[in-house]
Amino acid sequence: QVHLVESGGDSVETGGSLRLSCVISGHTYGGYTMAWFRQAPGQEREGLSSIYQVGGYPIYADSVRGRFTLYRDIAQNTLDLEMNNLKPEDTAVYYCATTPPVSRGFKTLRPQSYRHWGQGTQVTVSS
Repeated sequence: QVHLVESGGDSVETGGSLRLSCVISGHTYGGYTMAWFRQAPGQEREGLSSIYQVGGYPIYADSVRGRFTLYRDIAQNTLDLEMNNLKPEDTAVYYCATTPPVSRGFKTLRPQSYRHWGQGTQVTVSS
């Protein structure tokens, strides 16, 4: 059974930084697609960054490109999201997700494409 556990959410002021971590376990197949999402109250879930587990480079949403960086540790099975220059509009619950890839190297920011989800971690940015 696949388990994803997020941590690192906190309350920070505008301009601050946070690093979220996701510990991933239980995959029985090699190679999967990973991503971070967020969801603010009353809004749809938004894809932030995605990467293939064992190779390639991440993709980013326009809203976070240049401020957020995705880090993948294959040996530790973790997926971290470093967030800098945080803004009040970044306030949301942040989720990591994984799914079997459509093809090798597959990456996507569509939440409908993901099978496994963590429980989320709250990030609050005050002005």
